[in-house]
Amino acid sequence: MQPTDAPEPKPQEHPRPIGPVDASRVPRFAGIATFARLPRLEDVEHADIAVVGVPFDSGVSYRPGARFGPAHVREASRLLRPFNPAQGVEPFAVQQVADAGDLAVNPFSIDEAVADVEAGARALAEQADRLVVIGGDHTIALPLLRAVTAQHGPVAVLHFDAHLDTWDTYFGAPITHGTPFRRASEEGLIDLTASMHVGTRGPLYGVVDLSDDARLGFAIVTSEDIEERGVEAAIERIRARVDGKPLYISIDIDVLDPAHAPGTGTPEAGGLTSRELLRIIRALADQRIVGADVVEVAPAYDHAQLTAVAASHVAYELISAMAPRG
Repeated sequence: MQPTDAPEPKPQEHPRPIGPVDASRVPRFAGIATFARLPRLEDVEHADIAVVGVPFDSGVSYRPGARFGPAHVREASRLLRPFNPAQGVEPFAVQQVADAGDLAVNPFSIDEAVADVEAGARALAEQADRLVVIGGDHTIALPLLRAVTAQHGPVAVLHFDAHLDTWDTYFGAPITHGTPFRRASEEGLIDLTASMHVGTRGPLYGVVDLSDDARLGFAIVTSEDIEERGVEAAIERIRARVDGKPLYISIDIDVLDPAHAPGTGTPEAGGLTSRELLRIIRALADQRIVGADVVEVAPAYDHAQLTAVAASHVAYELISAMAPRG
């Protein structure tokens, strides 16, 4: 029996998170280009969030180049700072965020690449609680959802994109950047009552695209809806749809208008502004976000890093939204 005068055990202390390199001491243009100049995953004991790149674009149907997206976004992220005033949080001080580098995936076989991504994401789940993934093309959302649902079961998917990405096949191929959410729905990876597209616009192959999409479990807030009813109305619809469910956020950078994100493979006119997208992400800070991706940044079509800057800020707001409050 423990003596009554024995000291009570001290609560276990967690190490203070290792943050970004101090830009007042080391110039932003110097050093290793990790995301936001954060430590590498191997330099921390465990990460609350790991940022990982997937340099893969063999699933694209039009302009290639998103395999170079992770490096491009990391380079643009050098300017990010540690305090986020819009969300009132220091995202790198209240949680350990680290850069896990890039997954090495097969550039010649989509099937093998998809298996590589799922295996890599599952392995990283042992070192980090959640992943923020930088693509790469949107094909990678399917294996990432497979890995996430292995932990959480079917998740609400909030999909920001100019396109539905619920088509069936391209040239007979069932897994491409235009099909991940159809396959995810068919595999039972998504919550059919809580998933949604945001920012879709532009021509479709036919009205059946919309009926198929609804059957697969998605509601839609189009770019026109946001123009006509405003961002706050869109936020209300999103929250009513996903509220309280484990939430996976997948962001194709082409959800932004080409004026804000020209460096992407399938641009469509009439998209969201970067300010609108960031506002919506900030409104999700009280949700149960279990993972996220930002995909389809293709630097060959970018100008003055417009797309990379937008994507780096999108990733930063996602990380901030995942940060613990109070």
